Amino acid sequence: MTSDTATHAQQGPTADEQPPPWQRRLRRFGYAGPSHAKALSDVRERLVPPFPEPGTRLWAAAGAGPRTAELLARSMGWLGPLLVALFAGVIRFWNLGSPKAVIFDETYYAKDAWALWKYGYEVEWPKEANDQIIGGNTAVGDAASYVVHPPVGKWVIGIGEWLYGLNPFGWRFMVAVLGTLSVLMLCRIGRRLLRSTFLGCLAGALLAVDGLHYVMSRTSLLDSVLMFFVLAAFGCVLVDRDKARARLAAALTEGEDGVALPDAAVGDRTQLGWRPWRIAAGVFLGLAFATKWNGAVYLAAFGLLVVLWDVGARRLAGARHPWRSTLRRDVPWAFLSTVPVAVGVYIASWTGWFVNSGTFSRTEGWRHSGFYRHYAETEGGHSPDGFLAGLLNPLRSLWHYEKQVWEFNTTLSSPHTYQSNPWSWLVQSRPVSYFYESPKAGQDGCPMDATEKCAREVLALGTPLLWWTACFALLYLLYRWALRRDWRAGAVLCAVAAGYLPWFMWQERTIFVFYAVVFVPFLCLAVAMLLGAILGRPGASERRRVVGAVGAGTLFLFIVWNFIYFFPIYTGQPIPMDAWRNRMWFDTWI
Repeated sequence: MTSDTATHAQQGPTADEQPPPWQRRLRRFGYAGPSHAKALSDVRERLVPPFPEPGTRLWAAAGAGPRTAELLARSMGWLGPLLVALFAGVIRFWNLGSPKAVIFDETYYAKDAWALWKYGYEVEWPKEANDQIIGGNTAVGDAASYVVHPPVGKWVIGIGEWLYGLNPFGWRFMVAVLGTLSVLMLCRIGRRLLRSTFLGCLAGALLAVDGLHYVMSRTSLLDSVLMFFVLAAFGCVLVDRDKARARLAAALTEGEDGVALPDAAVGDRTQLGWRPWRIAAGVFLGLAFATKWNGAVYLAAFGLLVVLWDVGARRLAGARHPWRSTLRRDVPWAFLSTVPVAVGVYIASWTGWFVNSGTFSRTEGWRHSGFYRHYAETEGGHSPDGFLAGLLNPLRSLWHYEKQVWEFNTTLSSPHTYQSNPWSWLVQSRPVSYFYESPKAGQDGCPMDATEKCAREVLALGTPLLWWTACFALLYLLYRWALRRDWRAGAVLCAVAAGYLPWFMWQERTIFVFYAVVFVPFLCLAVAMLLGAILGRPGASERRRVVGAVGAGTLFLFIVWNFIYFFPIYTGQPIPMDAWRNRMWFDTWI
């Protein structure tokens, strides 16, 4: 930094640098705009805030020696998330094969996954296939079936079937694995985002006891697989943000007092170099897109997030033209490391469909090949010859297939008992019943002394107190983002919006509340931020912290109790009819 720049930084803001009138008016409502005091602080610490040193008082109070207490405190960055994930895994794998039935849309994805691993493409199944599968008969023909979702999620589900067979435990195994790992990831993501191991583990614990996430982690549907890849992509862009800002921080020079100050040359000209975490994000976003098409929304949302973060980092480092510098030095590489990577992953996910090209005869047509696999040769009009035919015809056929799927997905309007409008999702107004039966007394676990028959249900219902708290947490995050300029709140809101708002464009379509599972982890982050605010800042008075701890702890315990209360209808346990009715808090839940 030149002496002129340092002198200018030590002076107060000039008249031209005063905030505009709209910012001064917003400060009446708590708006925190750029301040000269912040500009004088160490830019390195503002670029990459350090993790607070772990406290040892808790371990010392438990009787651990100084060295042991310090070791335990430092290990909590991984030990805490692993313990939370262990709890989540135990309850998700408990009695995973129950109900021993093909429930809800498992009738599509469990069978498609089995066919993919056997043939490389989805096939037609007989009408009585579900009963035959439960009875142990897994024989199936090779006639191609028309399906409306890409193959990655079904390939993932098929791993469990490959390991344990075509049975309820087998087709739910990988979904339970990803549900458990998503809890671990959220703990670590929350820790990095909020710079607090405690709040990170709190977010993971909230996800572990969310009823919708729990039920979806035990049901062979694609949405939990999509949620996992989206969360992994968010974690990757978050790590990339820290790595890029650390490079800018390292390039800054220190003033006479040892404090790193903004430097226009660093902010405008520094090349951020190789960014593998951004490429990893592109891979995960491609896998999300190749699981369900709404994963593509996250490709756009996270791409915008990456650009805004780079602009903010360069501005903080001292760039005079942060937008111009970002557009010139970062955006082209950001595009190349995400969009082409994601598209390449998507196309590669259809490898089984491409490879199984089958055989052709005039009497039987194409056999042993995926649906529409040879559309270009048989119905697609003029076809190129030679090498170009082998290269372009499969892509032309896939393009036609994708157009048909797009039309189906955007016009689906068949009424369904459990469909719901996205306006009602956040308050969990209309959950989805995946499985229901009414065993008589003394049958299927129903107590002999039951005065009437029992109810046995698997209900995809988010833990109500958690979701209702999340509604207030989102409002708090809107305040933090709009008026306090909190980038963490903006990141969480971006992730929630990408998974939620697009569904308002398709309100006439047949849609369900379980689609919301993709943004459940981010709702848990929002609630963790709200609980952190209730708890109070580390520097607050002891009285304030005690009151905050009581309030936040009480709310968390109520959420856990709410999950325990609804646990029987998350797991399909037979309970007396009166107990089931007590849990139907609203008529719309039946």
